[in-house]
Amino acid sequence: MSVKEKVLEIIKSAETPVTAGEVEKLSGLDRKDIDKAFKELKQENAIVSPVRCKWEAAVK
Repeated sequence: MSVKEKVLEIIKSAETPVTAGEVEKLSGLDRKDIDKAFKELKQENAIVSPVRCKWEAAVK
């Protein structure tokens, strides 16, 4: 599983929108890798931000 897939899976499994810091705590991944995955997921419209700096899956 790639970093991007793992980040998306964590976002989908969260009950509420999450920050990159929360994803880091839940996954144990490096923050730089998480930020890169967030950027790619945003470009693919796979995640959306309902609240500033918090993210959720575009389609659950």
